[in-house]
Amino acid sequence: MSIEEVPATDAAQAAGAKLSPTRSSDDWRTIFGRRLFLTDLAALIVAVYGAQVTWFGLESPDVLARSFVGNVPLSYSVVSAILLISWLIALQIYGTRGHRVIGTGTQEYRLIVDSTLRLFGLVAIFAFLFQVDFARGYVLIALPSGLIFLLISRLVWRKWLSRRRARGGYSSTVLLVGSTESATDIANELMRQPDAGYRVVGACVPTPLIASALPGTDIPVFGNLDKVAQALEASGADTVVITSADELPPARVRELSWYLEPGRKHLVVAPSLIDIGGPRIHMRPVAGLPLIHIETPRFDGGKKTLKRAFDLVSSAISLIILSPVLLVIAMIIRLSSQGSVFFRQERIGLNGNKFNMLKFRSMVVDAESQLEVLRTKRRAEGNTVLFKMKDDPRVTPIGRLLRRFSLDELPQLINVFLGSMSLVGPRPPLEHEVAQYERHVHRRFLVKPGITGLWQVSGRSNLSWEDTVRLDLFYVENWSLTGDLVILGRTARAVLAREGAY
Repeated sequence: MSIEEVPATDAAQAAGAKLSPTRSSDDWRTIFGRRLFLTDLAALIVAVYGAQVTWFGLESPDVLARSFVGNVPLSYSVVSAILLISWLIALQIYGTRGHRVIGTGTQEYRLIVDSTLRLFGLVAIFAFLFQVDFARGYVLIALPSGLIFLLISRLVWRKWLSRRRARGGYSSTVLLVGSTESATDIANELMRQPDAGYRVVGACVPTPLIASALPGTDIPVFGNLDKVAQALEASGADTVVITSADELPPARVRELSWYLEPGRKHLVVAPSLIDIGGPRIHMRPVAGLPLIHIETPRFDGGKKTLKRAFDLVSSAISLIILSPVLLVIAMIIRLSSQGSVFFRQERIGLNGNKFNMLKFRSMVVDAESQLEVLRTKRRAEGNTVLFKMKDDPRVTPIGRLLRRFSLDELPQLINVFLGSMSLVGPRPPLEHEVAQYERHVHRRFLVKPGITGLWQVSGRSNLSWEDTVRLDLFYVENWSLTGDLVILGRTARAVLAREGAY
């Protein structure tokens, strides 16, 4: 059956009129791309010409370049201009301002680093072939400063874009097409992460619902799968997301792609894969079939060795630098309340093995004996498995301050140095918590527990148990050293915000 325009329901038309954007969907992509270009230009001007002035002063010498007519003198101002233009071209070629990479994930940053390093590799080759005698100090200042300025400017723009997307702007408007169950699942995932830049404005399902909305949402249903064309017009959507393939055979998907306006309407196919990290997904066209290869997670080899080396060096340096802070905190705890400075608690770690986790004591000495009484009298905050209480009476005044800024966790650097923990990983659980785990949750033990992790930077104790498990398993299946560095960076922000810290 072909896709034809037929009238949508009155309710859906009304909802579509309300959600339809006031300007074309490509406007935000074009405008935001121009803004990125201008800030990239400003960042590189400051870096390149700043390096020139820093190294040579206001009077810079000429540099000689060999050509077929002999040595050609070039002013460093000209060299800086050529480098600046080449840098902007490299950023464009690598698609660092493309709307598919901006605003979420690490690909935008990776492309900036990759394009910059490759550009300077070409500069080095050019300098060797044409015997251009660049001042090394000039290059060594321009390269890292330009890269840092670019990354900082993109980070600032990402914060700005995130706020706009949280309010529904600067996003692709999405029409979901597929089964009710798959459309609802995809809608919930996209609404959970507005930073991704996909705002769902409607859906078409095989059997329209009486309520005219996807279950548990206010997303209008515009009818069955034959009403996709009219639904696009009514909703103002610029992107069609196919959420399941059973209802749409290949011929109908191809027909739908023909209907979409080239360059202004987009087609996305969402496979039945959730919480799979991008680096594990590879697309390979075979005989006209877009086959998706999913790499199985590996927990050994070079990556594991590199992670352990990073943990060992980082924890050793951190312990040395923070030793005065650790000593002051220990003295304050000793003087403010009776009992030991450290709190040792048995936790479950790698492969289900037990270890003693260290923390600065933030509770009264007999806190463990009071736990069962609190369980019966007070309702735990956060989720059903992890017992957390915002106003826990067992916490000492000094302990409350330590917890607010996560200073009580610092002794765990000793656990990291000794090898029972990692800097980044799932939260180390208690034995009685493990007894409540479903079978799939035990996959958390395939990697070492961490001082910080996705759980800690995504809401901590405010998260439900289901979200806690989802984040931990996502980390286990998709961990990488780059991802660890990103989580460590987000940890500093989470600690300062103190969200979910109690």
